[in-house]
Amino acid sequence: MDGTERSRKSCAETDQAQQPMMELNGKDKSDSPSDRVTLKKEIGLLSACAIIIGNIIGSGIFISPKGVLEHAGSVGLSLIVWVCGGGICALGSMCYAELGVTIPKSGGDYSYVTEIFGGLVGFLLLWSAVLIMYPTTLAVIALTFSNYVLQPAFQNCVPPYLATRLLSTICILFLTWVNCSSVRWATRIQDVFTVAKLLALGLIIAVGLVQICRGHYDALRPSQAFEFTRDPSVGQIALAFLQASFAFSGWNFLNYVTEEVVEPRKNLPRAIYISIPLVTLVYTLTNIAYFSSMTPEELLASNAVAVTFGEKLLGVFSWVMPISVALSTFGGINGYLFTSSRLCFSGAREGHLPYLLAMIHLKNCTPIPALLVCCGATIVILCIGETHNLINYVSFINFLSYGVTIAGLLYYRWKRPNLLRPIKVSVLVPISYLVFWAVLLGFSLYSEPVVCGMGIYHHAHRGTRLLTISESTGRTSPDVSTGSWSV
Repeated sequence: MDGTERSRKSCAETDQAQQPMMELNGKDKSDSPSDRVTLKKEIGLLSACAIIIGNIIGSGIFISPKGVLEHAGSVGLSLIVWVCGGGICALGSMCYAELGVTIPKSGGDYSYVTEIFGGLVGFLLLWSAVLIMYPTTLAVIALTFSNYVLQPAFQNCVPPYLATRLLSTICILFLTWVNCSSVRWATRIQDVFTVAKLLALGLIIAVGLVQICRGHYDALRPSQAFEFTRDPSVGQIALAFLQASFAFSGWNFLNYVTEEVVEPRKNLPRAIYISIPLVTLVYTLTNIAYFSSMTPEELLASNAVAVTFGEKLLGVFSWVMPISVALSTFGGINGYLFTSSRLCFSGAREGHLPYLLAMIHLKNCTPIPALLVCCGATIVILCIGETHNLINYVSFINFLSYGVTIAGLLYYRWKRPNLLRPIKVSVLVPISYLVFWAVLLGFSLYSEPVVCGMGIYHHAHRGTRLLTISESTGRTSPDVSTGSWSV
């Protein structure tokens, strides 16, 4: 056996790369060859939890509290939004757990929507995710990383525009190299920085609890917590949920790497059920800690909530906060690169993206072309300008795709009732999520028609135009199941 064949065998996962979908009569729907070159199964339960937690806890908890409080209008209602936001994510994650073990393909929403509704809907979702959602989110996280790293050197002013972009680009390039080199390195970084970011948030929570024990919780008293700075409206509350959803984005990312999870039918739901409640608890306690040391007015006036928190309570150790936030966002960038590249890989495998993006490095078993595309798209958005104003825009598109996917769960039950489903949630779970989804998007669109309307326009009109151009060129979906890239 020559070296190339030996490398091919080391990457192949016989009868495990893609769990076949089975009808109840036992008929195997998979006919993939046993020597197929695929991604390795290297993600255990711990790494799976780290991927979910690492993707959720990034820059959001350091950016969104201001937006949530601004739209909610009171401390008490903002805390309710955070708790309910975690509950909604839990409902969605339960639906995704069923989809993940029923359609065991990498690619998450895209793979499920393509399987259920066909190529057109899948292409629209893929296009918006690859070119808008994930690069923009990555850019926001990278800019947060560079701002917090540079802030100690520019204490009395905002860090220079060029410096933040340069540091963000270096960070993205470095993590892209790591992800291209080894899946194991990437997951180890995710594990380490997930622990680091939990320790950072643990510090904030611990200091906040000490403040509460000392009696510094005026903003949390019931008599003051529900003092509204503005008349509450359903539209503003919907926008508060949209801001919180940015902090919770990433809860479905383990579904993008299902084919690399060891025993996905067992570890996928376990990781979801462990991670979502933990993140919700951490987020709620973190916001309580913020309000133990800052008045609502101070929080709304702060451009870096964690830094303001540290300056008020940590004294000479206030430098710990910028470093802690930098660690948190560094892990978030790594997680987003890891999962978004698998979405490109899955889209190319279905023929919706160029053949090259479905290729895997023979030695490293990593989707290098897909990683480079994700890296390049993010750097382009970094160079365009500020991306913080796009949070509502990106969150709206995210929720749009979540709703379509979960609606597909109900349709798929009707379409293929005899399909084996190792996990089957109550029908009330997806229905409850979809009711909330419809109300949230409807009132968000009413409150900010331009921002949210642009999301619908780009999601549908331009995506359909790209698909029409693709079909007019006579492209057919290539068989990339055996594609590999040797260097």
